[in-house]
Amino acid sequence: MSLQLVWLEVLRQTESRCVFSLIILFLLCFLLTSDTLWDLAIAEVEKRENPEDDDVKPGEVREKSILFMGNKTGGKTTIILRCLEREESPKPTLALEYTFGRRARRHNTPKDVAHFWELGGGTSLAELIRIPITSHNIRSFAVVLVLDLSKPNELWNTMESLLQVTRNHVNRILTKLEKTNPEVAAEIKQRMWNELQRDHPDYALVDPFPIPLVIIGSKYDIFNEFDSEMRKIISKTLRFVSHYYGASLVFTSKSEALLLKARALINHLAFGYDKSKSASVDPSKPLFIPAGLDSMSQIGPPPASDSDLGKITANTPLELWKKVFEKTFPPKSFCDLQDTKDPAQDSQYTEYEVDVMRAQKNQVCGNSPNAAQSGVPEPPAVLN
Repeated sequence: MSLQLVWLEVLRQTESRCVFSLIILFLLCFLLTSDTLWDLAIAEVEKRENPEDDDVKPGEVREKSILFMGNKTGGKTTIILRCLEREESPKPTLALEYTFGRRARRHNTPKDVAHFWELGGGTSLAELIRIPITSHNIRSFAVVLVLDLSKPNELWNTMESLLQVTRNHVNRILTKLEKTNPEVAAEIKQRMWNELQRDHPDYALVDPFPIPLVIIGSKYDIFNEFDSEMRKIISKTLRFVSHYYGASLVFTSKSEALLLKARALINHLAFGYDKSKSASVDPSKPLFIPAGLDSMSQIGPPPASDSDLGKITANTPLELWKKVFEKTFPPKSFCDLQDTKDPAQDSQYTEYEVDVMRAQKNQVCGNSPNAAQSGVPEPPAVLN
């Protein structure tokens, strides 16, 4: 018998003085039940979309951390400011900088917090990566690698150096966690494999990065003026690398439409927003490929002739793609990539008291630059 028929039978057998009370009780039960079911449905959807947040109770603030790294002057600061909807002029990043943003997942809920770290100096300060990534936040940490598409000769070296240092550091943290908290370590490792379904044809061919990774190709407007063959090589290579590491890939520029696509991927990492399930792999257009939506069969072989490929010796697919890429875009020497400008002499960071003490220390050590050249006032004489 249906619920409605049951209630009608109850009402028929009840004295008239109780009818009104029963109707009110029925309505209250219905409303309470419907609200409970709706809340359960919402909770279940959020649990499926964000399984790593099972330990976050309703009403609690969720915190995520993201490290932005990549080429110097590659546009990292601009991307961060747009993600946080800040109308500020970007300034050069010195060493490691920090900011944060707040967003609510839905109406009438506490605002979640996203910690944004930015590594300056290209690859020269890569060791600073160990500062923001710790065993305490590793479960909620992600990396955004910004590669300057207008500098293809720096691309592979920048990508390889920064990802290798980051991976080594994360792996050291996971090794320690395996001893102190093996369940968390296993969860982190398994989470990255979840981007690929087990029946994905490339499941055995990839090596996912240990924490979520987004690769952004910046300055697409300049890149789009390159020769079509050059664009093809760069695009295919970045598609392979991203797919191999289980990363998302997006090309962007100062165009608002392209920045919105990059922002969507970052907001997914930072605030748990819905992840896009569509991709754009057309080489004549800016690439937009969320993690897990590409495949080796769609990417194709490395962009080289069969005869050239036969002459290359490589131990891994990644090494093969590297050699093919660097044949067209020879890497710059280490000296060429060094920053010759001393940030200590940059007027942007002038602080009188600090500069005076530094000049005094340099003088004591016997390597003080000429005051007129450095712009730092002579330290006061030390009285005996």
